[in-house]
Amino acid sequence: QVQLVESGGGLVQPGGSLRLSCAASGYIGSITYMGWYCQAPGKQRELVATITSGGTTNYADSVKGRFTISRDNAKNTMYLQMNSLKPEDTAVYYCKAVSYRSVAYWGQGTQVAVSS
Repeated sequence: QVQLVESGGGLVQPGGSLRLSCAASGYIGSITYMGWYCQAPGKQRELVATITSGGTTNYADSVKGRFTISRDNAKNTMYLQMNSLKPEDTAVYYCKAVSYRSVAYWGQGTQVAVSS
């Protein structure tokens, strides 16, 4: 089992920045990749960015050049640095971890609101 806890969400003005964190605990060694997903009201959950255990990253086109995903293996924590935020980035952001057995684990989500 893997437990994930997100933090760092909040209200920010357009053009501002936030850094989300996802702390992992439990059977950390089973994780092959982790990622951030977001879900806006009335919409499906969608990919924001992923990072493999080897550090390979992948981003949704809408966030390329603005968001950066990273992980600190010593702290068992994944981050999402969000810069140049736009109102359309408003959503609940979820952390996901996938094990080598393709079992997916999700955090409880953290709200990001971008508004003036």
